[in-house]
Amino acid sequence: MANFDFDQAEGLRRMLAGPKPRIVTFLSACAADDKGAMLVNLGASLARAGNDVILVDACTDEYGVAQRLGLERSASLLAVARQECALNQAIQAVPQGFCVASMAGKRVARPSADEARRLAKAFDVLVKQAGMVLVDGELGADGSFPVPLMASAEIVIQVGTSGASITAAYALIKRLSQQLGRRPFGILVTGASEAEAKVVYDNMSAAASRYLAVQLTSLGAVPADEYLQRAARLGRAVVDAFPLAGASVAFRQLAGRFALAGMPQRARAGGTTPLGS
Repeated sequence: MANFDFDQAEGLRRMLAGPKPRIVTFLSACAADDKGAMLVNLGASLARAGNDVILVDACTDEYGVAQRLGLERSASLLAVARQECALNQAIQAVPQGFCVASMAGKRVARPSADEARRLAKAFDVLVKQAGMVLVDGELGADGSFPVPLMASAEIVIQVGTSGASITAAYALIKRLSQQLGRRPFGILVTGASEAEAKVVYDNMSAAASRYLAVQLTSLGAVPADEYLQRAARLGRAVVDAFPLAGASVAFRQLAGRFALAGMPQRARAGGTTPLGS
């Protein structure tokens, strides 16, 4: 027989805890500028749809989104962990409608074990400041992420239509599955029509299933669009500057997918709520 008092207490605890933030870690097999454009426009699209969004730049070697937005000299979460500044000083609002925070900044000294623990705690506190957190991620030399929560979040791989990009994306998936074990990954194809994206996804999904026993989920496509570059030159998101452009339509659809329908994922201890749940 069910313990009513226990069930009631558990239900109350969950109500008081509130909804968990949605955290999505993005890795890319495309050019760094393509990844930055995708994240800025996705963040802006989600914000315009009413979501409270923080974009975290977790890149130390790659060209990250904070550098793209001219925020590379801002305080970082590592500085918070080192007690050099307060958390609110590491969160910067940008005109595109969302906030940006850097994990550690560029080419900094590797955190000590104690600093790494405090960095993870700072990130845990940060993600509670927003309903949705998009992480501009990169893998370390050992295949790990800077903080454990990035690994337990949803993970999306951005891929293009070229053979080199597809090969690099598959290598990323293989490396991740070896490091994290069997789990699903999202695939977002950029610079592609819907038909081209379907071919890329179908081929990658078949290979991942057959050779890695890994399930992939398609998140759709963003077409090549000159208005993306025009909007970037204006310092704006394409959905704001050119709302009728093909890329704007695609980003609004993509934002809707993230808000409503997430990737299937087994519950894991310490993990986050899958998108759309």
